[in-house]
Amino acid sequence: MDVKDHRPSGLPVTVPSTALFTDQYELTMLRAALRAGTAHRRSVFEVFTRRLPEGRRYGVVAGTGRVLDAVTNFRFEPEMLDFLDRQEVVDGPTLDWLADFRFTGTVRGYPEGEVYFPGSPILQVEGTFAECVVLETVVLSILNHDSAVAAAASRMAVAAVGRPLMEMGARRTHELSAVAAARAAYVGGFSATSDLAAGFRYGIPTVGTSAHAFTLLHDTERDAFTAQVDALGRGTTLLVDTYDVAEAVRAAVEIAGPELGAVRIDSGDLLVVAHQVRRQLDELGAHDTRIVVTSDLDEYAIASLAAAPVDSYGVGTQLVTGSGHPTCSMVYKLVARADGDGAGAPLRPVAKKSLGGKLSVGGVKWAARPVDERGIAEAEVIGTGEVPEEFSERLLGVELMRDGEPVGQEPLSAARDRHVRARGALPLSATQLSRGESVLPTRFLTPTS
Repeated sequence: MDVKDHRPSGLPVTVPSTALFTDQYELTMLRAALRAGTAHRRSVFEVFTRRLPEGRRYGVVAGTGRVLDAVTNFRFEPEMLDFLDRQEVVDGPTLDWLADFRFTGTVRGYPEGEVYFPGSPILQVEGTFAECVVLETVVLSILNHDSAVAAAASRMAVAAVGRPLMEMGARRTHELSAVAAARAAYVGGFSATSDLAAGFRYGIPTVGTSAHAFTLLHDTERDAFTAQVDALGRGTTLLVDTYDVAEAVRAAVEIAGPELGAVRIDSGDLLVVAHQVRRQLDELGAHDTRIVVTSDLDEYAIASLAAAPVDSYGVGTQLVTGSGHPTCSMVYKLVARADGDGAGAPLRPVAKKSLGGKLSVGGVKWAARPVDERGIAEAEVIGTGEVPEEFSERLLGVELMRDGEPVGQEPLSAARDRHVRARGALPLSATQLSRGESVLPTRFLTPTS
């Protein structure tokens, strides 16, 4: 399909305040903690998941860059404070604190595009209890959504075995989540998006030419093809399944010539039709004309087309909804806190001991992923305290924010490339689409082990 690459170095996009992207209980906890005198205790919150989505073998970290934007723009505007006051969610001292809120802490975590497993310390937010607790909802909202889409995208990229994938799911989800989904899909291995807002906001290459409506608008299919080629050039992509596919392919080549860029098939038995279309294109001399397929694809449908003469895939609904797993069930838990105020107050581990498998492990954690002699990962090793020398070269966490300011920012393509490397370092069974367990075991070490 026609691709336009929009990659400006800096996009003049104003990000709105994210301060009310939060659950009420974050602010009622803040109110009570301010009153009790515990709000300014140094604290560390951790994002992790207790399990991968059922049947999945690895997870993909996505949305980290959006989290940093959200934290940076977490500001309570006067009209927001008026709303909270009218609703009696907070009291006067809490309103005063919120009016001056700026996150001043530290964020560490797995870099975007990295893979994760049960218990992985995906993100750690350190600061006062007050400034960390109010971020819980927006952090989880972003990471759970984006990581779910990126994981689906990664599985589809594996199934596509190198053929380009195009994200086309904007019409199947909320208009804002569509932009985030396009970004996450790019991290997971997609090449382009049909969503112009995602192209504008994140510099993702954009694609798209024509739908069935354009063909139906014209008196004949030939008229539609002629109009499209006249406007967009011979390298355009013509949609050939509005009426009769064979007739459409013949007309497309007659009108555009052998320089026709591609034809798109959006219905029918794609495996059978793709073979028929390829044979016909070759007979007509259009040997370089590509075949694009769409039509409710998921990773399994893509894998079933591995032997078909398909050049690229357009994926919508299943991608932007996580292909059956729309969330990653990540949680944001307090894992360490000081007994008093002050930046230098020592931290001590804290953990919940809930029933039903909802335990958490206390302490500020590090994570490493040792590899064998072939460079293939063997385990996700997680510990607290000093890092054993044997793991010091394989640490996964990086600093993402310092004193409330993002550090080490990188282009989105860096996260995409990182994911390819991280997935490639997993055991081969990670690429199997069949249901399975986590491809790496998680090992928790105690400080003395």
